[in-house]
Amino acid sequence: MPRVLPIVLVLLCLPAAPAVARTVYRCVQGGTVSLATAPEPGSKCKAMTVDDAAVQTPNLWGDFGVFSGTLYEREQQGRLEYSTRNLPGSRAYLKFTVATPPGEPAHAGLGRVGKPRLGEYSRQFRAAAKATGVDDAWLRAVAHAESAFDAAAVSPKGAQGVMQLMPEVAGAYGVKDPFSAQQSISAGARHMQSLLRRYDGNRTLAAAAYNAGTGAVSHYGGVPPYAETRRYIDKVLALYTRYREALGTGPERPAP
Repeated sequence: MPRVLPIVLVLLCLPAAPAVARTVYRCVQGGTVSLATAPEPGSKCKAMTVDDAAVQTPNLWGDFGVFSGTLYEREQQGRLEYSTRNLPGSRAYLKFTVATPPGEPAHAGLGRVGKPRLGEYSRQFRAAAKATGVDDAWLRAVAHAESAFDAAAVSPKGAQGVMQLMPEVAGAYGVKDPFSAQQSISAGARHMQSLLRRYDGNRTLAAAAYNAGTGAVSHYGGVPPYAETRRYIDKVLALYTRYREALGTGPERPAP
């Protein structure tokens, strides 16, 4: 029977010197995700700091539901490293089962994530993605979170159209009719392209800036501590996973 462990406890349960935090690497290779105590060869790894004393450990995996796997151990240059990916020279250390957050979170003020809606302005999204190089699934996720694809939507703060552009942003991209789905999607894609370039492809920061503005991201040196912005980022990222899968670009999955 596999051990049932909370999210990153498969790594946090390992012995370590007394410390208040440790580094866990989230590594992606070939569309598969692993957690490790050191960067993995051939993977794109991101270092994440995890507080040992945290009441609730963060979800570093993604939206994978409940799944089982193996934590592997291997010796590298005289030290033991651990990973949930079976790397050369590894041996099984323990079996585990984790439950990642469900893919249908309810966010206060933003509603439920919902299913992908591929029939909404599909031609316009494809054209905007081709023109800007911004992932079609990402643009749809933003539109879904922003307006639920309502071309006539107006927010309490004055954002308008499918992509919920503020008038000054829409004007900067030459939008004449903010309620034209084509103009809104085209301008929203170009705006997102600019944000992704600004933040070196970091989707979390791009989404934060799209919601709260680049000034807020600069002021706080990252994601602003606004509850609305943080819920918005969670929702867009969850939708992005769903749209990638629905469009056949494939979601990430745990490494075997």
